[in-house]
Amino acid sequence: MNRDFVTALLQLNAEKQVPRDQLIRTVEDAIQSAYRRTEGNEDVQVRIDGDTGRIRTFRARQVVSEIEDPLTEISVDDAHAIDPAAGLGDLVETEELDPEAFGRIHAQTAKQVVLQRLREAERDVAYDQFASREGELVTGTVNRVEPRAIILDLVGQGGQARAEAVLATTEQSTLEHYRIGQPVKALVLEVRRGLRGPQLFVSRAHKNFLRRLFELEVPEIHSGTVEIKAIAREAGSRSKVAVSSRQDGLDPVGATVGQRGARVQAVVAELAGEKIDVIPWNDDPAVFVANALSPAQVLDVSIDEDHRIASVTVPERMLSLAIGREGQNARLAAKLTGWRIDIRSDVSVAEAKAAAAAEAAAPAEVLAPDPVPATVPAVAPAAGTVAVVAAPAKAKTTRAKKSVADAAAPAEVAPTATSGPAEPTADATPKPKTTRAKKAAAADPASVPIEATPLAAAKPKAVRKTKAAAAGEVSS
Repeated sequence: MNRDFVTALLQLNAEKQVPRDQLIRTVEDAIQSAYRRTEGNEDVQVRIDGDTGRIRTFRARQVVSEIEDPLTEISVDDAHAIDPAAGLGDLVETEELDPEAFGRIHAQTAKQVVLQRLREAERDVAYDQFASREGELVTGTVNRVEPRAIILDLVGQGGQARAEAVLATTEQSTLEHYRIGQPVKALVLEVRRGLRGPQLFVSRAHKNFLRRLFELEVPEIHSGTVEIKAIAREAGSRSKVAVSSRQDGLDPVGATVGQRGARVQAVVAELAGEKIDVIPWNDDPAVFVANALSPAQVLDVSIDEDHRIASVTVPERMLSLAIGREGQNARLAAKLTGWRIDIRSDVSVAEAKAAAAAEAAAPAEVLAPDPVPATVPAVAPAAGTVAVVAAPAKAKTTRAKKSVADAAAPAEVAPTATSGPAEPTADATPKPKTTRAKKAAAADPASVPIEATPLAAAKPKAVRKTKAAAAGEVSS
């Protein structure tokens, strides 16, 4: 029986990856719990020899100065009577029990406790195993696809420890699509304890995921000969990686890209076609910013150390390439370098310099006085005309000028001596003009003042003479 017990312990140790000492403590606690469920057995202790499998069951109490629980505690004097070397806090064995008294009911209770403790121990082992892998790559199999996440099944070292990994939608690449049973690599972000075991939160959109992939594909990066200084990434679209070499004569970009791009193409394939730019690192901010804007050509870089602003000048034909689609190239370069980047073309810089030079050379402008409103000069009235004085121009200036022109025409009087009957043609010509001027004056008397002339007195005389002449001719 003892040999079978030891064999069972070794088998559990191999299957569950639980340490042997922990398994022995688990069985001891299970047997003690089964004994202590019986009233009066609160002080029962169990010890198991891991080599031989022998089980000892005995009663033991703790030595205290003042007894609070007589079932589990013993005074110093009583303890010295049993074991003279006993001290405070020691367990003093008072009685040894027969293991054969462990019945069937006790065995069932111990079995349940053992199974429960084994599950807890297995979860603890799995948690410890995966908790130490935070920030590393893990490979899992797609178990199920949910609207907000993908659940992966992970297998720990040795193939025994298992856990579930959650790949949230926000941590996925927009270019990737997953199917049940597909193997997926991911970066471990966090490990939490769960009811069913450890729960991992993984990512494929994190920039360190790209770093770990390069470590797998590039031996120089894995060994530390080539160092990845900075990474700027927009998952599913484009990434920029700055590398430097710790060994003289080694090209960091060439080592990272590989022969004919074999190494970087392996990383691109894992990322479903995401574009990757590998650029050399430089301690000079101006050179590093110029490299970060590749593939665009840079003419000049001006650095503002106080505000951490880099003003970059590029050729006119390279302006759109330097900015990138929707500003992606400039945005990634700013993330990679940690500088704010202002990009301008050489044409705009030249125009700005020319405008500044012209403004500096131009004389100061002299403020001119306000213009005096123009007025129409007064015209001396002619004989038989209406004199009009024009006011400052207003909204009805055109109508007033027209009234002035009409009123300024001379009113001619027809001769009185005629051979035939009198025709009132002499009165008809000036009368409408005079009436039109009066109407204009009545409509806007403030703007077109009209002066009275002797024309009104002369008109009735001309008419009376004409009537008298006509009467004389008729009487003759």
